[in-house]
Amino acid sequence: MHVIVVGAGEVGSYVADRLSREHHDVAVIDRDPVALRDVEVLRAAGIDKAEMVVAVTSQDEVNLVCCLVGKQAGVARTICRLEDPELRSRQSTPLHEAMGVDLIIDPDHETAEEILELLEYPGATEVAEMAGGEVVVIGARLPADAPVVGRSLFEIAQDHEPEWEFLFGVITRDNETIIPRGDVTLEADDLVRVLCKRKARRQLMKLLGLARKAPRRIMLLGGGRTAELVAVALETRGSEVVIVERDDDRANQLAERLGGALVLKGEITDADLLEESEVGAFDAVLALTGEDDANILACLYAKLQGARETIAVVHRLSLLPLLAEAGIDVALSPRTASANGVLRYVRGDISAVATFLQGEVEVLEVEVREGSAADGGIIAELRLPKDVLVGAYVRDGKAQIARGRSQLRDRDHVVLFAVPGSVESVRRVFS
Repeated sequence: MHVIVVGAGEVGSYVADRLSREHHDVAVIDRDPVALRDVEVLRAAGIDKAEMVVAVTSQDEVNLVCCLVGKQAGVARTICRLEDPELRSRQSTPLHEAMGVDLIIDPDHETAEEILELLEYPGATEVAEMAGGEVVVIGARLPADAPVVGRSLFEIAQDHEPEWEFLFGVITRDNETIIPRGDVTLEADDLVRVLCKRKARRQLMKLLGLARKAPRRIMLLGGGRTAELVAVALETRGSEVVIVERDDDRANQLAERLGGALVLKGEITDADLLEESEVGAFDAVLALTGEDDANILACLYAKLQGARETIAVVHRLSLLPLLAEAGIDVALSPRTASANGVLRYVRGDISAVATFLQGEVEVLEVEVREGSAADGGIIAELRLPKDVLVGAYVRDGKAQIARGRSQLRDRDHVVLFAVPGSVESVRRVFS
């Protein structure tokens, strides 16, 4: 497929990189020549031969116009990033149709959803719900006292025979990410991604050494749109929410819209303000501004003061190693949340996609089509690439952890781990 990505920012560059690894013909357009230096442009952008346009600049109007131009040139599918709530509303559907928009993505909304999922699993670094929520993929860095540390995956599996409740799908150790086999022994500080049945998630959290109560007192540093979306959801859960926002007008606006939240005016890096608001007493502190340095410093201060968990939104991924060493619990980026929707749409036969900030391995959800190689097939005999691991399947609403001997049938929803270069092989087997 020939794809044109308009906007070489955080989301656009990530989408372009992922698509190019799947051997799509990707061209990137950006008005900033500096941004283009970090993006590999496979060919010059050819609108006349493009099959898809992905417009993900930070300006809604520019994205809409790009989709319109694409449709007028005969492009089959367009994806548009829109952040303005009015432009995303149902009332704007006629506008979307007139401008030729097929799919709308919103990084703020997607990031807020990711944050809310993380807060449901304290201690996890990543959470992805698949197959209608029946299967959950939990990412976590193993503490030294985790019950699974020092044990091989084979030993762990033996303890949970005959019916497994979870499966270790990915391990990142010393900057190397692998899909592990049974002889791998888990070590402290391993970053693992584990797939489990929804009903077994609490059991898994204990085995990973992450059994904690869900946070009740939460501080949001920065009062942007993502923070507002998170605050609204947390209020419905009955959480105590405090927001720190430096802009007077925005702080007043938030105070009016959020009846149950306390809004403080000030800089998120103001140590006196944070100390006076007892930042160390909060169950979770989230730094959500567009300034990486401020987010990191604020989270470090909150952690030193005793905050139980800190989450920082980070745009420069080169900072990730620093965050882990400094003790910040979770790093988030709008790029993965937004890219997941784009990749799902591009791939067509893939029901859901979850990508991660560290490591190339993705989690895919596919539906077994009638007459495909997977329909009636035994998993061990499907001849999938070595870098693909089938983790679970959902049949008639019930999740089962996949085994080599498991037999699939049409309409099963299968959740698996794969690298981007193997996606096409997966599609051929299941579609």
